Amino acid sequence: MSFITGRTGLMAFMILLIGLQWGCCATAELSWEVKAGVETLFENPEDLKLIEGKKVGLITNPTGIDRNFKSTIDILADYPGCQLVALFGPEHGIRGDFFGGAKVADSVDQRSGAPIYSLYGTGSSAPSEEILKKMDALIYDIQDINVRPYTYISTMMACMEAAKKAGVQYIVLDRPDPTGGDMVTGNVLEPAFKSFIGYYAIPYTYGMTPGELALYYNGESGLGADLHVVKMKGWKRGMMYKDTGLPWVPPSTHICRWDTSLYCAITGGMGEMHTVNEGVGYTLPFEIAGAPFIDGTALCRELNSRNIPGVKFRPISYQPKYYAFQDKTCSGVHIYIMDYKNLDPFVTGLNIMDAINKLYPDQKIFEAGGRVSAFNKAMGTDKIRKMLMEKKPIEEIVASYQAGLQEYMTKRKKYLLYE
Repeated sequence: MSFITGRTGLMAFMILLIGLQWGCCATAELSWEVKAGVETLFENPEDLKLIEGKKVGLITNPTGIDRNFKSTIDILADYPGCQLVALFGPEHGIRGDFFGGAKVADSVDQRSGAPIYSLYGTGSSAPSEEILKKMDALIYDIQDINVRPYTYISTMMACMEAAKKAGVQYIVLDRPDPTGGDMVTGNVLEPAFKSFIGYYAIPYTYGMTPGELALYYNGESGLGADLHVVKMKGWKRGMMYKDTGLPWVPPSTHICRWDTSLYCAITGGMGEMHTVNEGVGYTLPFEIAGAPFIDGTALCRELNSRNIPGVKFRPISYQPKYYAFQDKTCSGVHIYIMDYKNLDPFVTGLNIMDAINKLYPDQKIFEAGGRVSAFNKAMGTDKIRKMLMEKKPIEEIVASYQAGLQEYMTKRKKYLLYE
């Protein structure tokens, strides 16, 4: 006998189906209901006490917004319970309108009237003690991408040090790690290679939110700043940015989509050499590895034959309109991430550099660009470059940094705020 009999049965089935669909949609929507720290700050009375009646400074950029696209600058300027006395802009500027590496001057915010102090290109990577003494708390609200050479985390750490020295409270409004919060790969930076593209001894991708990383740095470095992290609501480990329901604002010129974070982790280090183009200057930043001397079909064949987990490659020809190899025809590979969960971006990048070096040894890609120091700083060591030049097996390179990586993983556990 059929489960559905006649019009009554059909109607009952349709009602049941609609109910199930509505329930699934409602469940999905609730699971995506992530609130960033800038929103939970005003929902939790204990967090709100951090700024009530205080003069505050804010380190931010265009990513500092709520889900309705209102900027953290305007939120704090409009809130009568505190006084916004200063703004601080990282690399690319507080409005995100400067190219990577460009010097940014001090200015004034037209809407709030607060002075904007540049933390990049002015000779200072943190506010002066004189400026900090004019406030009670310094707030950090910037979207991160989970890639060590990305300078925003260096700004976060340097400003935390300055706040500690000035006796000022330091508040991090937390935001998601777009790569899921558990992607930890690559070597731990060696202290001798500390720079603004590698500020502390963490792996190339460190698998923490800005708030968690701030806690890690404050604890493991022994800084002991008066640090408070305003947690997100609804975010869980393993949740990619696309699952959060939050709008993605490019945190810098070439991180145009949330998953560009993953591509940057693959090719960003290689791009420091300027001997191979990583897609910057073309419409696919960080998704390409190409150069005039490369045969894209041959490189594609070599890389696909390696069966690198999580990725596939196709040949591509293109002309960058600025940056490395401007207006020159390049051939190479377009990278496709097929499986986020099984991707190891650092190992993928090692394979790309290794394949190019083996196919085109005369190009001396680890020497010819004159950017050896920049590459070593991005890698956090000179060992990676030396092993690639010596054509060591990828497995041997990966094995060389496992002890440091495992030690980091053990330390990291006690600073995680989200399951």
